[in-house]
Amino acid sequence: MKLAGDIGGTKTNLALVDTLPGGALRLIREMTFDSGAYLTFESLLDAFLVSDDVIDSACFGIAGPIINQTCQTTNLPWFIDGEQLKTKFGTPKVRLLNDLEAMAIGMRALDDDDLVALNPGVMGQSGNIAVIAAGTGLGEAILYWDGEQYHPIATEGGHGDLAAQTPLQDQLVQYLRHRFKEHVSYERILSGDGFGHLYDFLVSTQYGPPCEAVPIKGEGDRDRNAVISRLGLHDEDPVCREVLRLFVEIYGAEAGNLALKALSIGGLYIGGGIGPKILPFLKNGDFMRSFTAKGRFGELLAKIPVRVSLNPKTPLLGAMHYFP
Repeated sequence: MKLAGDIGGTKTNLALVDTLPGGALRLIREMTFDSGAYLTFESLLDAFLVSDDVIDSACFGIAGPIINQTCQTTNLPWFIDGEQLKTKFGTPKVRLLNDLEAMAIGMRALDDDDLVALNPGVMGQSGNIAVIAAGTGLGEAILYWDGEQYHPIATEGGHGDLAAQTPLQDQLVQYLRHRFKEHVSYERILSGDGFGHLYDFLVSTQYGPPCEAVPIKGEGDRDRNAVISRLGLHDEDPVCREVLRLFVEIYGAEAGNLALKALSIGGLYIGGGIGPKILPFLKNGDFMRSFTAKGRFGELLAKIPVRVSLNPKTPLLGAMHYFP
């Protein structure tokens, strides 16, 4: 049996599957846990596994850096060691992946119904694939194609320098430099908190008056970001609508940057929790215009299929499919 996991600071999803003749996977058991309720990852595993489970392989996508097959989780006190897990399960087939690596593998396991094309009709070629995912933070990963199979590559590209492409974005970068004096990254905008930063910026420029429905900054910022997004989606406030337009414009530009760096002629996939929630704005053309606005390489990028994943379990699927 294969053990797979998607390990996050808030929740952990575990699944046990086996492989049927022909390669299809059969789900044996799946559970979701409150990560913070367990002092160690091993204690969580013990809550999931039963005594007669025989683990042939195990793969875990983890929200945190993987160094020499170990991980000190970012938002939990867990230290996860791949070698110790090999001993625990009695198998050499144990792999720790960054959560975006797992997501990248999972993208190739999705059904057509799980994907929405932002440039319908564009077909990919054999080659590298890039994955970008805005959620709590901004994740980026690459699937390298060696001519026979794909290999996941983790990155921290979401922390690259935010680059302005329009006069309004010039003002935005200047605004953010006053708030984040040491470094302004793409993640400052392309994440849940980015909605609040964009809203405050637009109000500061007198693009429009503050909306009474938007909570004051510092009073439940997560709820505030969700309110801004909802008001923009339903066109209930002009500032909030401009927040979404600007968010998508910058999202498309950074996705294009990633596609160029990875030369992802096999496709670019959009994961994370934000994409499905703002899908109407991703589909209205602004994302693709920014994605392809790369001068001499615009024609190349126009030939790259861009797809949005609607499946929140994509990283878990990737962990399931890591070992053949």
